[in-house]
Amino acid sequence: MKVLGVCGSLVKGGNTEELLKYALQLAQKEGVETQLVTLADKSIGDCIHCNWCLTRQKKGQYCTIKDDMVSLYQPVMEADILFLASPVYLGRLTGPLANFLDRIRCIEFGNVYTNCLADKIGASFAVTWGRNAGVETALMSITEAFLMLDIVPCGAHMSPFGAATVSSIHGTGEFDSQDKLQVLKDEWGLNTTRMVVKRALTLGRIMKAGKTSLNSTEK
Repeated sequence: MKVLGVCGSLVKGGNTEELLKYALQLAQKEGVETQLVTLADKSIGDCIHCNWCLTRQKKGQYCTIKDDMVSLYQPVMEADILFLASPVYLGRLTGPLANFLDRIRCIEFGNVYTNCLADKIGASFAVTWGRNAGVETALMSITEAFLMLDIVPCGAHMSPFGAATVSSIHGTGEFDSQDKLQVLKDEWGLNTTRMVVKRALTLGRIMKAGKTSLNSTEK
């Protein structure tokens, strides 16, 4: 299996990216191939909803907008599982990650690239500054996109919408200037991450085995 991790934070090497790296490392330990993409160094514009992709796609031409998104379509299509991570911005995912999700519409509903996202497993990871500052609604905003794109969302017991973590000390808003990666000390948050990763890999294996079995039966 292949897992593609997409970091929606504009802070390179920050809490969200480190949490995503931790999640990918867990997958690697299970023998899964992983790839990390950060949107911090990419320019990805809004979907302008021109519907060009619905009627005028050609092989190798996914979207009428030519920006850094062009390099991401193939990795998304090749992945069996998507790990999407975002810091919490006003109780939701970040703008760059929202743009990414909006733009992959063209490889699910395009006239050439159709159903390229269907039945992939999607797992959400969110980092919030304060314990009650919108982590669940941020996770749900990613999960809702999964549902709209025919991606199977993945939660876990006690963390049904995805991995929920905090980047301040115990989620209280206290800050240690000597340690800016407090998410790696949020043991409960890391536990939700482990649960979500385990569940995502399980569902990925089930989906892959099921498709193999169906293909074999159809032949």
